[in-house]
Amino acid sequence: MRTAKITRKTAETDISVEINLDGTGLYDNKTGVGFFDHMLDQLGRHALIDLTVRASGDLHIDDHHTVEDVGIAIGQALSQALGDKRGIRRYGSFLLAMDDSQIRTALDLSARPYFIWNVDMPTPKIGTFDTELVREFFQALSTHGGITLHVDKLHGFNSHHIAEATFKSVARALREAVAIDPRKADAIPSTKGAL
Repeated sequence: MRTAKITRKTAETDISVEINLDGTGLYDNKTGVGFFDHMLDQLGRHALIDLTVRASGDLHIDDHHTVEDVGIAIGQALSQALGDKRGIRRYGSFLLAMDDSQIRTALDLSARPYFIWNVDMPTPKIGTFDTELVREFFQALSTHGGITLHVDKLHGFNSHHIAEATFKSVARALREAVAIDPRKADAIPSTKGAL
C-alpha cells in the first residue's frame, strides 16, 4: 500500500494529513477555510488519491499559514507514500477546461523541486479567501513533494473557476504521474537508477 500519514505542529498550525495513492478519490478535509476545503476535495477526487486533512491554524490572523502548511504536509505525504518511486510513470500533464478558464499543468516527480506559475487571478479574493494563497499552496506542494511543477493559465476571467481548474488540472496530472506503469512496474523511471 502506497500510503502515508504526516503530522506537522508549529506555533501557527497543527496539521495531520493521510493519503492513499491507490485510492478512489475519497476525501475528508477540514481546515477551517471553506473554499480551501473545497479545493482540497477537488485535488483528492480528481487525482484518485484518498485524502484526509485536519488542520487548525491561526485563522484569526489570516488563512496564509494554514494553507501553506497544508501544502507542506501534503507534499511530504506524497513523497513518503511514493517511497523510492519504483514503477511510477513519473511524468504527468493535463489540459483542463472549466467554463471560461483553461489551465495547463505539466509535472515531474523528480525529487528536484522547481515551480513555474503563470496564473494571474483577476480578483484579490474569492469570498473571504485570498487568491494569492492558491500559488502559496502549490509552491509548498512542489517544494516539499520534490515536484517539478509548471502551471499555466491559458484563458479565464472568473477567479473561482481559475482556482478550481488549477486544482483539478494539477490533480489529473498527478494522477497520471503516480500511476504504476504496467510495462515497467519493477523499475525506477530514471537512467540514474534513483529519484
